Amino acid sequence: MKEYTPRQTVAELDKYIVGQKDAKRAVAIAIRNRWRRLQLPPGLREEVLPKNIIMIGPTGVGKTEIARRLASLVRAPFLKVEASKYTEVGYVGRDVESMVKDLVEISVNMVKGEKIEEMRPLAEKRAEERLLDLLLPLPPRRRGDVEEETESQHLETREKFRKKLQEGNLEDRIVELTLQERPLVVQGVVAGVEEMGIDFQNMIERMIPPRTQTKKLTVGEARRVLVQEEAEKAIDRERLIREALERAEDTGIIFIDEIDKVAGRETGHGPDVSREGVQRDLLPIIEGTTVPTRYGLVKTDRILFVAAGAFHVSKPSDLIPELQGRFPIRVELESLSKEDFIRILKEPRNALIKQYSALLETEGLKVSFQEDAIEEIAEIATQVNLRTLNIGARRLHTVMEKLLEDVSFDAPDLDHRELVVDAKYVREKLQPILKDEDLSRYIL
Repeated sequence: MKEYTPRQTVAELDKYIVGQKDAKRAVAIAIRNRWRRLQLPPGLREEVLPKNIIMIGPTGVGKTEIARRLASLVRAPFLKVEASKYTEVGYVGRDVESMVKDLVEISVNMVKGEKIEEMRPLAEKRAEERLLDLLLPLPPRRRGDVEEETESQHLETREKFRKKLQEGNLEDRIVELTLQERPLVVQGVVAGVEEMGIDFQNMIERMIPPRTQTKKLTVGEARRVLVQEEAEKAIDRERLIREALERAEDTGIIFIDEIDKVAGRETGHGPDVSREGVQRDLLPIIEGTTVPTRYGLVKTDRILFVAAGAFHVSKPSDLIPELQGRFPIRVELESLSKEDFIRILKEPRNALIKQYSALLETEGLKVSFQEDAIEEIAEIATQVNLRTLNIGARRLHTVMEKLLEDVSFDAPDLDHRELVVDAKYVREKLQPILKDEDLSRYIL
């Protein structure tokens, strides 16, 4: 987080997301404030809590992408959930506390991956020694001068094998490797054990001894297995869990999508009956509580919550007042125009034009898009959004798929190795569908 100032964060987000300046500024400030909080003295630090954000805007304008790219940028644990999949306690559905448990799992895996990379040099050396033991087992022990001579010859031969191993000349040699297989445990088999703070997986692992299995592998395959095994052995598990819990609390981001689906007033019947109940269950999590997980207790008052919704039917003011107060920062994302679509097709690092060109180039087909073709695609996407349902930039995926459907199918068999897509080509492929109002509703 220290690496990026708010201005630099916005500049990085601009490489992938077009427009939405206000939303980018809001999340950039929120992330920088988390770093600032960690620089404060311990007494004051506990008093400073993250300012949660509500993003308001139609689907397909970049709400989720902004949050996801931001978390990736600062290497923070990130979890996206839909508010609509949770139900009030007492109904059949997921408990809201499960989002915190899922975030901790993500944090543990993230820290574990980093630790494995840190230990990789040491693990590779240990794996090399184990591979040499497999390729060249120790000779039987003898007495006196014969023993010393045999050991000397063995060490000399071992160093020759080490050199061949490092040069990659033994990669296809077959070795027998004995592996330990730990029992797999499906979480939640015993109801309530996680809530009791019991690490059920580790408890079962201690109760059931691991099975050993001998496999025949090439040296290349065995090296990958041994490096992973040695790296995991070298990791301090207690320290890993402690760091993962701290990271989940201090840098974790939970993105709650479709918050507007639980914002409406109660109707008193039907499936909407638990909507306000979900809000009341979310409240303590967002306000700050302690959630038991299989790795330990997690305080949620330091986690950054970013909520998002289209708010077509309901309004942010329809949320219960207590929950509204926990989202002090509100930003409205703008609907995308034709000009935005043109920029989305061309500018971002992961632009659709670049993606489709690269995919077809794997077949040896070079596809180039003319400027008028890009404008025509953007115009069609805009018109379809206006005539049917506005799904934002996702409409571009639909239009591009239909436009290049025939080419994608025939690419391996085409004689010509180059295709120029212009406005005429776009109209020829898409106009028949656009003219048929009913058909375009289904296809585009």
